[in-house]
Amino acid sequence: MLARVVVVGAGYAGVMAANRLAAAGRSQLRVTMVNPRPDFVERVRLHEHAAGVSSAVRPLSGLLHRDVGLRVATVDSIAERSVQLDDGGALDFDYLVYAVGSTVGRGLPGAGHAWGVADLDGAEALRTRLRCLSAGASVVVIGGGLTGIETSAEIARRYPALRVELVAPSVAAWLPASSRSTVERKLVAAGVVLRTGLRAVAVRADGVETDAGRLASDCTVWAGSFDVPELARHSGLPVASDGRLRTDEALVSVGNRRIVGVGDAVAPPRQVGAHLRMSCQAALPMGAHGADTVLALVRGERPAPLSIGMVGQGISLGRRDGFAQATDRDDTPRDFALSGRVAAVVKEWVCRLTVGSMRFPRAYRWLSGPTSNESRGPGESREPESAPAAAVSR
Repeated sequence: MLARVVVVGAGYAGVMAANRLAAAGRSQLRVTMVNPRPDFVERVRLHEHAAGVSSAVRPLSGLLHRDVGLRVATVDSIAERSVQLDDGGALDFDYLVYAVGSTVGRGLPGAGHAWGVADLDGAEALRTRLRCLSAGASVVVIGGGLTGIETSAEIARRYPALRVELVAPSVAAWLPASSRSTVERKLVAAGVVLRTGLRAVAVRADGVETDAGRLASDCTVWAGSFDVPELARHSGLPVASDGRLRTDEALVSVGNRRIVGVGDAVAPPRQVGAHLRMSCQAALPMGAHGADTVLALVRGERPAPLSIGMVGQGISLGRRDGFAQATDRDDTPRDFALSGRVAAVVKEWVCRLTVGSMRFPRAYRWLSGPTSNESRGPGESREPESAPAAAVSR
């Protein structure tokens, strides 16, 4: 009898996992994906979607393997061998892939007055708001991470008649000093007013309160930290302090051996996951590895430990400008970076390659991790302290 696998969430990790399972286990598995919408949201393009320069939405029908069934619904709870759906239905499973991703964090008082770009609904709402603003209106973007940088640059270039300000203690703090200076200079060239050294403390309907005073704003954009859905916690599964599902080194839940976690909402042990940012760069190989783990469990084999090496980070600064920082496998910046039109082309190429790789899941390969051998052989599974949530990144 075919093993029933339910994949919860159709982000980068979930789609990769579902497709790899369907392609590799056609004679062993029946794969069903559950997602609230029939579309894949290309989160690395949500800032473009919000600015109105492109769409971040693709039909899942064009991405999913033909043997993956799609159930458009939201999972309300996970039991030992079944999930309860918001439409009143339920699905039984032999194995479940937990791939619910991340959501916008709402850490400031009055955050309901701000628009977010961490999900499609927020990006759609911001897109509508920006189109309604008159020349000279002010847009204040809160957050100096990747989301804040890309969103402020995209809005400033798309709407040059608006006053776009970026509020943050610092910009691109994770980069070397020379790289930070380049990014800041390019933001200014794009038309962004930098308000570095300031910390936003509250959002009002007509402005932003900072630790140095108030800034007027006709449209405030929250681009701060990410949160994760509470599904694992509400289902009684072991989670880290921030709500991410706790797993062993192979991405198997420490509370249910039939659940495998992948992507942003998962907290693997530090020795395999401390360097992994919330990003599609980590989500794709996590999805592929999670699929391999499920296949090993189905076959009665011991899953291999997770081993992922990072490559770098691309930052778009409008359609014709960008910055790309190379990193070591542990995500430490290297002494190599690209800038300008070349970096913009590289970033666009990576975005397209990311989507394309999900269509060929069995061929997908990735770098091994910074403390692992190049081969991903079997290893001992332990349950030490989980890796902390990474800084805001896509």
